[in-house]
Amino acid sequence: MARKIAFDYNRALDKAMWLFWKNGYAETGLRDLLKVMDIGEGSFYNTLKSKKELYLSCLQRYEDTVVRTRIQALLSARTAAEGIRAFFNAVLDCLDNPSTPSPLCMLAAMATEEVLSEPDLRKRAEGSLENLQLFLREQLSRDRDKGLLPPSLDSRTIALVITTYLQGLWRMALVDYERPRFERQIDAFLTGLGL
Repeated sequence: MARKIAFDYNRALDKAMWLFWKNGYAETGLRDLLKVMDIGEGSFYNTLKSKKELYLSCLQRYEDTVVRTRIQALLSARTAAEGIRAFFNAVLDCLDNPSTPSPLCMLAAMATEEVLSEPDLRKRAEGSLENLQLFLREQLSRDRDKGLLPPSLDSRTIALVITTYLQGLWRMALVDYERPRFERQIDAFLTGLGL
């Protein structure tokens, strides 16, 4: 017979997600997680199994909530160029939100030796990047095929370039974030790509 969960799983998961987002995987200790989730060690291991399993669940929660908003902005626009710009606006909106735990995207924060040295976590990080690149590639290819973008446009390379730029944007936001300056940079970057 399955054991009944003795705590509010979704609430605890949200709190753990916030802590991982704020501190990163390596800097978030089990004791910190137990405290913020307000659960005992037995409940933790019976339900969540390990810190790594909890982290993977938190990454999924992050994608289902925070990243979904950005992807919806990308997909709901009339053109790829408008969608990519809307995507970046959603990123900046998150950076502007005072309740955002860290200027660094939780997925971008996976690019550390501690995370990437674990095969399951590396696979998850690679999968998240590939998913974003796929969304970008599909939008760019669609507009290229419609004649809205040049026929020579290499949607795969442009998607990789945008993803790489995005990773740098998160890192720069850690150093010094000012929205108008970032908006000018994003505009110059995308204009240079013909978007």
